[in-house]
Amino acid sequence: MIEIADLSKTFTLHNQGAAAIPVMQGAALSVAPGDCVALTGASGAGKSTLMRMIYGNYLAAGGAIRVGGVDVATAEPRDILALRRETLGYVSQFLRVVPRVPTLEVVMEPLLATGTGSEEARHRAEELLGRLNIPETLWTLSPTTFSGGEQQRVNIARGFAYPYPALLLDEPTASLDAANRDTVLTLIEEAKARGAAIVGIFHDADARARVCDREVDVSAFAPERVA
Repeated sequence: MIEIADLSKTFTLHNQGAAAIPVMQGAALSVAPGDCVALTGASGAGKSTLMRMIYGNYLAAGGAIRVGGVDVATAEPRDILALRRETLGYVSQFLRVVPRVPTLEVVMEPLLATGTGSEEARHRAEELLGRLNIPETLWTLSPTTFSGGEQQRVNIARGFAYPYPALLLDEPTASLDAANRDTVLTLIEEAKARGAAIVGIFHDADARARVCDREVDVSAFAPERVA
């Protein structure tokens, strides 16, 4: 479902004489449906960079990133947008939504965008918000007014609302209490059971042990290691 081959990335520092800084070379990764792969490595090793390249936020310098048959490294912007709408979900650490949009609508949006009926979308959103302990009294309010932990749980509900065939998870259990952490890990297990291919960053070793099938140390793709 996710296939990465000979991937490289270079950052250009335009405010420093266009200096080119190679940060990744020869990255390779394969994630089959139903598998969850954890990206590991020290801070700065390139875990987030690799995730952003898979999602198409960062442009690769070379190589291939195939998600459901689409090569993100060379795809047109409209094809990447379609991929994000129908195939590739991304649960980041931070909730970014339009202000004043009610929480329930925020979670429903990925479903409505793919043609799900409003009643079904609402039922799924309500189910997830309930499981993640977001009080019903908050569902009509904008999540931009919520605490950090509440925003994180709304973000998770939004990310798991639509059954994406592939998922990127950036620290999905960070800062959660034990009960909500368990709920999130259960959601990941359910996604795996339906066949989602998952790539994630999990600093929580116990969470990795529970839901991840294997680990990939991104440090191995540093240019000095590859050379």
